[in-house]
Amino acid sequence: MSDAPGDQPSDDGVRAGGGPRWRAIHHPFAFGFFVTLGALVALLLGLAFSNLSTVIIYVVFALFAALGLDPVVRLIERRGLSRVWAIVIVYVAFAVVLAAVLWLIIPTVVRQVAQFVQDVPTLIANFQKGDTYAWLEDQFGDTIGDLLGQLQTFLVDPGHLAAIGGGVLQVGVSIVTGISGAIIILVLSLYFLASLPVIKQSFYRLVPAYGRPRVADLTEKITDSIGGYLMGMVILAFCNATFVFLMFFFLGLPFPLLLAVVAFCITLIPLVGTVLFWVIGSVVALFADPVGALIFAGAYLVYMQLEAYLLTPRIMNRTISIPGALVVIGALVGGTLLGLLGALVAIPVTASVLLILKQVLIPRQDAKRAADEL
Repeated sequence: MSDAPGDQPSDDGVRAGGGPRWRAIHHPFAFGFFVTLGALVALLLGLAFSNLSTVIIYVVFALFAALGLDPVVRLIERRGLSRVWAIVIVYVAFAVVLAAVLWLIIPTVVRQVAQFVQDVPTLIANFQKGDTYAWLEDQFGDTIGDLLGQLQTFLVDPGHLAAIGGGVLQVGVSIVTGISGAIIILVLSLYFLASLPVIKQSFYRLVPAYGRPRVADLTEKITDSIGGYLMGMVILAFCNATFVFLMFFFLGLPFPLLLAVVAFCITLIPLVGTVLFWVIGSVVALFADPVGALIFAGAYLVYMQLEAYLLTPRIMNRTISIPGALVVIGALVGGTLLGLLGALVAIPVTASVLLILKQVLIPRQDAKRAADEL
């Protein structure tokens, strides 16, 4: 039996009427055109994503804020109120707390920052009179004195601080951009929180009817884990800030309220936040009182262990549970790709991926294996 006419080899050894490889060889212009067009489309999509990166960050932050507040809203709903009133209560309470915190903290923080800049020469002079400086000078020679002189020059000159942000104008623009971004995130989170049930239902309708119950259950578990994780991070950061304030206050160390605010902001960063603030807090305390700094450093190390082995499991394990190695890997990958935003969302995203694997992929593979055995 002879081959079909379309399968007969042509003069150049390629089957006539062949597939994409034949068309690529005999129509190089068209092939090159489509490849170039695809590359241009990919480039345009990349440029569009780059230009919209700020908007995407706002949307992601707002969505995570809405998911973080959703458990509180649903808790109020279970008390018999409608979702609208629950959202109003949550945002009014948040606004009142934020206004009170800003009213109490901002004047004090501004005053303490100004006082810190004024007290830098005195703090460095007192530090140079202590035993710690004498030991460092014996070990490293005049290098320590030169470093302290450069540090003092840097801290007392506001021009250096402004230069970090690219100048006074750039600092002002950054402040205005940050405030406007916070307002945009707040408004977006309000819309997301109000329409979160509708968004979920719309997403479920995109799935075939036979798979909707499973997708709905999986989505609820993911959103619950993300919301619980975010609320847990805020609670842990608040506990951290309270501990720092009490330690600095009772040890007589300077700027307790300022360091508490810094602790709250920094310890929101997973994994490295507490270690980073331990270094910052100990260095600030060292310039004021070496003994107090040693006590603070030791007490904060103890608190870090209590937080890692007592507070974090009690607060986090109810909503999110992933192996420690995956926590580190997820945070590193997220921080490398998206910076601070990536580090913040890496852990809940990793937990969501693990949940999908456990609920979807593994049962599907088990079902295939059972079918093969039959």
